[in-house]
Amino acid sequence: MAVFVKIMSLTVLTLGVISFIYGVVVENKKPTSGTPIPGKGTVICQYPADPIVVLGYLSVGFFLASSIAGYLSLFYPYQGKPIPRGAMFKSSTFSIFFNIALFTTGLTITLLVWPTITEQIHLTRNVHQNLKTACPTAKTGLLGGGAFLSLDSSLFWLVALMWAGNARQDYFDEIEENGDSAEALKNSA
Repeated sequence: MAVFVKIMSLTVLTLGVISFIYGVVVENKKPTSGTPIPGKGTVICQYPADPIVVLGYLSVGFFLASSIAGYLSLFYPYQGKPIPRGAMFKSSTFSIFFNIALFTTGLTITLLVWPTITEQIHLTRNVHQNLKTACPTAKTGLLGGGAFLSLDSSLFWLVALMWAGNARQDYFDEIEENGDSAEALKNSA
């Protein structure tokens, strides 16, 4: 069990760190604005060629992979010994960190996806009827904040995994104490 938990921990952390790195790179490379080119009744915004949108989606993808791996690692039947989810949530500390990990996952997805999609919209819809447009880009700071939350969320999944290990150990100790796994299953439900 310890080997598989270590592999899952390293997977969650590695994917989270990669997502963090991509998010920080995107935030640092994002231009402040485009160059307005006036035309007849329109303004065309020209933006520098950069891989901001691609790196933003890569950050989202690696973060989603990290979160899915973190979630699945909590309930995986290590050594072929599954336990009921109710037994896991008996531990209030596990429940707290599980909910924090879920909350930070949702917030991170929002902070990574929103500016990435906004930037993609700005790059594709670059013709404006407003002659005073400043050729905007996505809000500054959101991708960087999402990158740091990506790292935080991965760490919360790791802490939840540690508490899941404790809850599993408590559950199996209770089974050994009662001597009958069927009776222990009824008591934990």
